[in-house]
Amino acid sequence: MKRVFYAVALAAALVACQKKEAETADMDEWKAMDDFHMVMADIYHPFKDSANLEPAKANLAMFEAEVNKFAAAELPEKVNTDEVKAAFAALKAEVETMKTAASDSTLSVALENAHTRFHEIMEAWHGGGHGHEHHEH
Repeated sequence: MKRVFYAVALAAALVACQKKEAETADMDEWKAMDDFHMVMADIYHPFKDSANLEPAKANLAMFEAEVNKFAAAELPEKVNTDEVKAAFAALKAEVETMKTAASDSTLSVALENAHTRFHEIMEAWHGGGHGHEHHEH
């Protein structure tokens, strides 16, 4: 009887470990965020690194489409929160501000704010920013 108990306990432990490993692997991947991260970097870094707004201006329609695609993607359970949903709404609002910006100054502020909203989402994913360098894109 003890052997059966130990065999069942061992099997349960193995299943629990495999499930935990699968959950950890899922937590490490959010393809929509990774894909959008590259788009954000292409738009943001020319501005941040050398005050060049031309990539943001030239690619604004594509950027808007990518923001909408990212916002429409299924949220992993870990970030399916009101805070993250609010950050997505704010990100989309910043794109609207970028589209109607009458000056480079307004566009710059909206782009900076869009980047900040994206980092709020990314930091929620990474557990409050642990393990992520803000400047890496």
